[in-house]
Amino acid sequence: MAQAHADANKYYVPHGSPWPILGSTALFCTVLGAAAYLNEWSGAWSFLPGAVLIAAMFFFWFRTVIGENESGMYNMAVDRSFRMGMIWFIFSEVMFFAAFFGALFYARTLSVPWIAGEGTKVLNKIYLWKDYVGGWPTNGPAHVGPRADGSFETIPAFGLPLLNTAILLTSGLTVTIAHHALRAGHRAQLAIFLALTFLLGFTFVGLQASEYHEAYKELGLQLGTGIYGSTFFMLTGFHGLHVTVGAIMLLVIWLRCLKGHFTPGRHFAFEAVAWYWHFVDVVWLLLFIFVYWV
Repeated sequence: MAQAHADANKYYVPHGSPWPILGSTALFCTVLGAAAYLNEWSGAWSFLPGAVLIAAMFFFWFRTVIGENESGMYNMAVDRSFRMGMIWFIFSEVMFFAAFFGALFYARTLSVPWIAGEGTKVLNKIYLWKDYVGGWPTNGPAHVGPRADGSFETIPAFGLPLLNTAILLTSGLTVTIAHHALRAGHRAQLAIFLALTFLLGFTFVGLQASEYHEAYKELGLQLGTGIYGSTFFMLTGFHGLHVTVGAIMLLVIWLRCLKGHFTPGRHFAFEAVAWYWHFVDVVWLLLFIFVYWV
């Protein structure tokens, strides 16, 4: 490293970093593996090279950034750029989920009633599926799914989903308490409540995995169970992925806290993960209302 401490008048720019090209290669391998798996050219192992490369990229790239930060190479201008980058990243995630919620709205409110003969699309009922009744949840006029009769069951909202809602809301509270403890310099309280946060996150993921197992094995609800199955698993599945990533980030931040990283005035990495975690909480509330409950 060229300098030991940040210059207040200079913006630190790294040189010769190999991590962006490694990230691009990792994403290419991941997409190639997904295409091979979906087209049945290979088994699920085709995801492994991309997954290993992505894990390596995150580990080594973030280790580099953490090392630069701890050596005092970042000034407040770099801190502001990190904040802006995280804000735009979360905004892109908002748009990502907005697309899936939009698909749910279109299918439930517009497409299914039109096919059933409501509104201006009455001819669809006559020429496509005369006896189709447009209700929700539905797996379509063809009644696709794993069961021979095309039937399936939904997951009751006031069961495991309600428990997971309580778990995520509690984790939002614990990460907020941990943040206040960090700002107040209470390191022991910080470690305890941050640990509770990522443990609650991993608990959520474990319960969702058991919910998926029941849906696939007992309820006849799968990704291929028509429009309801596809929207259900796309929304809840991507959210579960985000919870998993967020819990891993919280674990890394916790380990950094144990090593004495962060100060009451400079702790953007903690704040960034906390922002992300609150975003995950809000998305789950929308999922609970519009996917499980309403």
